[in-house]
Amino acid sequence: MSSNNISETGSSFEDRGKEEPTVLQTPLPTLEEQKAKIDQLAEDYGVNQKKLMLKLDLHIVPAICLLYLLAFLDRVNISNASVYGMSEDINLKGNQYNIALTVFFVPYILSEIPSNFLLKKLNPHVWLSGCMVLFGAVTLAQGFVKNFAGLVVCRVFLGMCEAGMFPGCFYLLSMWYRREEAQRRYSFFFSSTCLAGGFSGLIAAGIWNLNGSRGLEGWRWIFIIEGAITVLCSGLMFFCISDFPEDAKYLSDNERAFLKDKLALDSGDSSHDVPLDAKSVGRVFKEWKVWVVGLMYFFYIVPSYGYAYFAATIVKSLDYSPIQTQFHSVPPWVAAFGFSMGLAFISDKTRHRAAYAIFSSLVAIAGFIMLLANHTNIKVRYGGLFLIACGLYSAMPLIICWTSMNFAGHHRRSVGTGWQIGFGNIGGIIATFSFLSTDSPYYTKGLAIGLAFTVCAIITIIGYELGIMYENKQKRLGHMDERYEKMSEVEKKVAGDLKPSFIYQY
Repeated sequence: MSSNNISETGSSFEDRGKEEPTVLQTPLPTLEEQKAKIDQLAEDYGVNQKKLMLKLDLHIVPAICLLYLLAFLDRVNISNASVYGMSEDINLKGNQYNIALTVFFVPYILSEIPSNFLLKKLNPHVWLSGCMVLFGAVTLAQGFVKNFAGLVVCRVFLGMCEAGMFPGCFYLLSMWYRREEAQRRYSFFFSSTCLAGGFSGLIAAGIWNLNGSRGLEGWRWIFIIEGAITVLCSGLMFFCISDFPEDAKYLSDNERAFLKDKLALDSGDSSHDVPLDAKSVGRVFKEWKVWVVGLMYFFYIVPSYGYAYFAATIVKSLDYSPIQTQFHSVPPWVAAFGFSMGLAFISDKTRHRAAYAIFSSLVAIAGFIMLLANHTNIKVRYGGLFLIACGLYSAMPLIICWTSMNFAGHHRRSVGTGWQIGFGNIGGIIATFSFLSTDSPYYTKGLAIGLAFTVCAIITIIGYELGIMYENKQKRLGHMDERYEKMSEVEKKVAGDLKPSFIYQY
C-alpha cells in the first residue's frame, strides 16, 4: 500500500489541469511548502515552535490521559471484583454478570454524539470534569450494591456518565495538532487504557488486604477506593483540562493566531464560530466514510472489550490463585503500552497509518490462534494474551487517529468521532456475551469471535484506504470542484474534508 504523504499532493494537483481545465479550488501546499510557511508564520508572530509544542503537550495530554485512565479503570474494575467473589456475594445467577456488563453500553452508545455537542457548547473543561465527578460517584456507589438489580442500575448510570469521555477527548486532541503530530499524542492518550488495565490489577492485589475491613468484602473496596480517587481528581481536572485553541487562556494572542494559521494549513478553516445544528449533523451522515469508520471501530471493540473484561478470568483459568491472577494480569497491559507507543512514533515519522494498523491486527490474530490451538501449555497461552493486548491496543489508536483526523473542521470532526465511538461501542454488547462461564476454562467461542472480528477490521481498513485513495484521485483531477461550488455559503464554510483542497491521509 502506498503511503499518502502530503508532499505527494503538490505535483498531483499541478497535473489536474491536464485533464480538467477548470480548477476551482486552491490546493493545500505540499509538505515542504507547509513547513516553510509555518516557519515564516512563527517568525512573523514571534513564536518559538518547540516551546509552544511543549506548552501544548503539558497542558493537554496529561490531563486527558488521567481523565480517561480513571474512566476506563472505573469501567473495567468489575472484572477484578468478579475474581474476588462479587458474583457469589450478591448472588448473581447464570448470565446475570454478562447482563450487568451489557447494560453499560446502552446509554453509553446513545449519548456519544449528544455529548460531543455539549462539549462544544459548554467547553471541554466544564463538561469533561462534570462527567468525571458523576461517574466517580457512581463507581463508588457500586461498592454498596446488594443484588443484581442494584448492580444493573449502577452500570446504566456509569455508561451514561462516561459516554462523553472517549469521543470528547479524541475530538479535543484532534483540534490541537496537525496530522503528522497527532499519532503519538493519540496513542499516549489511548494507551492510558493499558495503564488502567495494569493499575487495576495492582490496585486490586493491594486492596485484597482490606478484605473484611469495616465489615466489607475486598471487592467492594475496589469500587469505593477507585471511585473516591476519581471524584477527588475531577476537581483538579476542572482547572487542568484545556478548551479549544481559540479559547485557550494560557496562550498569548500571537500563539493563538499562529496555531490557528498553522492548523489551517493542514485541515483548512476549523469553523469554530459556526453553531452545530441538526441540519449540520445530517449532512455528515450523507457521506460513506462516517459509516465505514464506525464499522471499523465496531470490529475492534468486540475483541478489545472481550480482552478488557475477561483477561483476568482467562488468566485465572490458567490455575492461578485470585491474588496471582491480579498480578499476572498486569504485564500484558504494560507490554501493550510500550508496543503502542513504539508504533505511534514510527507512524508519525512516516505519516502513514493503515499498514501499521493492519500489522498490529495481525499480531492480535497470532495471539488468538495461540490460545485457540493450545489448551495445555500455560506459557504459550499466557504469551497469547500478550500478543492480543499488544495488537489490539496499538491498532485502535492508530485507526481512530487516522479516521478522526481525516474529518476536518469542528462540525464534521465532532459528529464523525462521536458517531464512530458510539456506533463502534455496540460491539461491547457482543463482547460481554462472548465469554460465558459455561465456556470455561478455554473460552473457545469468545476467542474465535475475537479472531473473526479482527479479520473483519482488517478488511474495513483496506476498504476505507481504497475509498479515500479514489477520492484523493478525484480531487486531484478536479472532479470534486463542481459539487463544492453547488454548496451554499454555510455548507462551504463547514465542508471541512469535503473541500477539493483537502487530501486524505493513508
